[in-house]
Amino acid sequence: MAKRRSEADEQVAALLRTARSALGLSLAFLSRVDGDVQHLEVVESAVPLLFRDGKTEPWHESFCKAIAEGRLPAVIPDVTKYPEAMRLPAARWPRIRSYVSVPVILSDGTTYGTFCAAGFGRDKDLTRRDRALMEVLSQAAAVIVEPEFRRHTRHAEIEGRIDPVVAAGGPAVLLQPIVELGTGRRIGAEALSRFPRAWERAPDVCFAEAHEVGSGDELEILALRRAAEHLRGVGGYVAMNVSPSTLLTHECLDTLARLPLDRIVLELSEHQQVEDYDLLKGALAPLRAGGMRLAVDDVGAGFSSLRHIVLTQPDVIKLDRSIVTGVAGDPVLQVLVRSLTGLAAGTGAAVVAEGVETAEDAAVLSGLGVTYGQGWHFGHAVDPTELRERY
Repeated sequence: MAKRRSEADEQVAALLRTARSALGLSLAFLSRVDGDVQHLEVVESAVPLLFRDGKTEPWHESFCKAIAEGRLPAVIPDVTKYPEAMRLPAARWPRIRSYVSVPVILSDGTTYGTFCAAGFGRDKDLTRRDRALMEVLSQAAAVIVEPEFRRHTRHAEIEGRIDPVVAAGGPAVLLQPIVELGTGRRIGAEALSRFPRAWERAPDVCFAEAHEVGSGDELEILALRRAAEHLRGVGGYVAMNVSPSTLLTHECLDTLARLPLDRIVLELSEHQQVEDYDLLKGALAPLRAGGMRLAVDDVGAGFSSLRHIVLTQPDVIKLDRSIVTGVAGDPVLQVLVRSLTGLAAGTGAAVVAEGVETAEDAAVLSGLGVTYGQGWHFGHAVDPTELRERY
């Protein structure tokens, strides 16, 4: 069964029909080469039962490969005059007797595949001028197929990294202490996912890429389960991160419902837009009734976090590091922090400052009404066995 054509495929098909009409040949196709497989991506043929979109052939047995390697000319008016061509399967069946093939080159010089036309009879009128026409059409085809090719290549690269992590049960999860600023007592810890250092990507980027290829929900849920494993070995609560879209999946809600909810703070990030707050609040309601607390993350980094606060009435507000780090020496940041602590007090929410890196910042934050903090001043994310009770 032939694949369903996309809008880009239809545009390429128009180019192929132009080639067939101009050259008077029976067949024209755009191919993509992947290893030793030639994929006939789009085909315009007088005999569609033999040649159709999506058909694959061994690359090493193709006219195109022989032409690309210089063993055959790009324009072949009479295949029977070339012993190299006659040894190829297509010369025997379906008895190709004339052929033109030019490469399809993308903007960075990558060879995507070939733009070809063929006939079942000899055609002495095929000339270099026909090759020039095919080259112009192949360039137009390259412009059309490149965006989808880049997307496919990117997704394949992401899947190549993400899939083994999913198969292994999710990312590694470490804990960063959350401390009472006035006493140094650890009251909880945030579970932070860690991906292979060789990826050179922050965790939020890794999760965003996973969502891009359809693995985001599964990866986030696996990270939640890894975080939950730490509940047995540490005191206080464990803060776990989840995106709004993942939270609304049945699997995520079922996973959370099976946990000791009174020891969980669920952090809702502002990096993903909430489409339906009523739906979100409805999903959270039984969990919060069971003792789970809700935190809004990254407050101060953008407008959407304030909307989260107004519409979800969280138990915890987490100040973004962009307004925390360096607050001791920045009067403007101090005004902003004080206004947000006032908002939290008015809604009954606790305040946690992220990105606390110095004793000076910790002291100023405490004076501004911030009760709790986390950051390098207290400790990096570590194995649970390395957590202390006081900092």
